[in-house]
Amino acid sequence: MQWINAPDIDKEIRVIIFELGLGYLDPERIFCFRSYGSSSRALARIWSLPRIWQQALSITPAYCVEILSEKFDKMNTENKKRILIHELLHIPKNFSGTLLPHRKSRGLSYNKRVELLFRQILNSKPRC
Repeated sequence: MQWINAPDIDKEIRVIIFELGLGYLDPERIFCFRSYGSSSRALARIWSLPRIWQQALSITPAYCVEILSEKFDKMNTENKKRILIHELLHIPKNFSGTLLPHRKSRGLSYNKRVELLFRQILNSKPRC
């Protein structure tokens, strides 16, 4: 398997953070990669840096968003955005380096929350 930096994904993550007002996310500490050659069924994954590694390396919390190129790159723009929102929702509000599981939030299932946030972005865009 091979990983390369994904500046296009990094840019899109920054746009999503801004558009959704997710100020608790530090885009400088979210690193984006495109992978090739994975046999996983996933479209994307998020990786955390656990506290013990933060202490061992004397660094602050960080996350890596991995896009599995063979599947993700074939998707339409809207679904790509949904996937990136999904991955960002795994980051807790304290940006501690841990990950949140799929769970209900404010009475909404994980997928419904992703869709609600995606619709929020659509509704904030000026219509021609």
